[in-house]
This record gives sequence, structure tokens and C-alpha cells, in this order.
Amino acid sequence: MSEGGARVCGACSLCCTLLRVDELGKPGGTSCVHQCSDGPGCGIHATRPSICRAYRCLWLQGSLEDQDRPDRLGALLDLRPVGEALRLEVVLAEPGGFDASPRLQAIVERYRGSMPVRITDLAAPLDPDAPFRVLLPDGEEQRVAGERVQRLRAGRVVAEQRLPWLERRVRRLLLAWSGFRLRRAARRRGA
Repeated sequence: MSEGGARVCGACSLCCTLLRVDELGKPGGTSCVHQCSDGPGCGIHATRPSICRAYRCLWLQGSLEDQDRPDRLGALLDLRPVGEALRLEVVLAEPGGFDASPRLQAIVERYRGSMPVRITDLAAPLDPDAPFRVLLPDGEEQRVAGERVQRLRAGRVVAEQRLPWLERRVRRLLLAWSGFRLRRAARRRGA
């Protein structure tokens, strides 16, 4: 904690690896080229993009315990608006990190009672079909891989389906737009 009680990143720079920064042409799950090699910190801190300036994970906001700093927890946690509701986003630093961490599971369970929780690992950050999980408040879980969705209850598959055609189209458009923005930012950076 800093003097005024506000938290500071300290040795944690997990967001600089896990999050996507279109302005820098940096996909999620890859280390930022501007991370300092001699320790945590940003080599362009004074001129970093506005999205980097504004970002504050759930831990920085004071919504998690001191020991739950993202680099110690092995995951970045955020509340994201989805329509008019909120969803807890959990981005894992390592594949399988959620199942291996009782502390992370306890935090997720606390939030899951009131909102969906999306769990993503970025082992293949540029794979549009990379799987993710959505834990729902009613005890149901959805496992999504590409355009396939499995619904589970109590760990057992109760249904399997393909995303509806409109969701598939929107998903493809969003992926194409994201790829275009990353390529454009990379070209500007290289120019």
C-alpha cells in the first residue's frame, strides 16, 4: 500500500503480459516489448497508451485481500460490463491455474453467487478457438471452444451445442476487427 492507502503495482506487472493493447499491436498473453528487463516497470511509462494509464485490476481497486496481488494469485481479475450486468473476468497466467489454486477458487465462488465468471487462459493468445469457461450463479458451467458450447451441471455434461448463427457471425466479425487493429498498430510501430 502507498501512503494514502491506495495500492500500487509494486513488483507485479502481470497485466503487461496478459492484456491486449491494440495501440501497441500487443496481443493478450504476450509480454509487452516495453516491459523493463531489469525488473518490473514500463520503459515508456511517461508516454504509455491511455488504456494502460486507466487500467486498474480488481486488486488495485482494493476489492481483493493484500495477498491476492495478481502475480501471487496467478491470475488477473476484473469486473467487466456485459450489457447491463457485470461479469467477473479471470485471466490465468498459466493453463490449469484455476483448478490448481484453492485461493482463486474461493474468490471466484464468492463472486459467482451474484454474477457469471469467465475464466480464460492465454496459452494460445492468437487462437480464435481457444477454450474458456463461464461459471454461472446457478451452479451451471459452460465450456466454450470455438463455436461449440458444453453445458455442465455438477461436473457432468448435460448439453452440447453449436453457438447460434448470429453469435457465430458476430464472433467472427469481432475477431477480424481485433486482428485488423493489431496488424494496423504493428505496422505503425514498425514505420
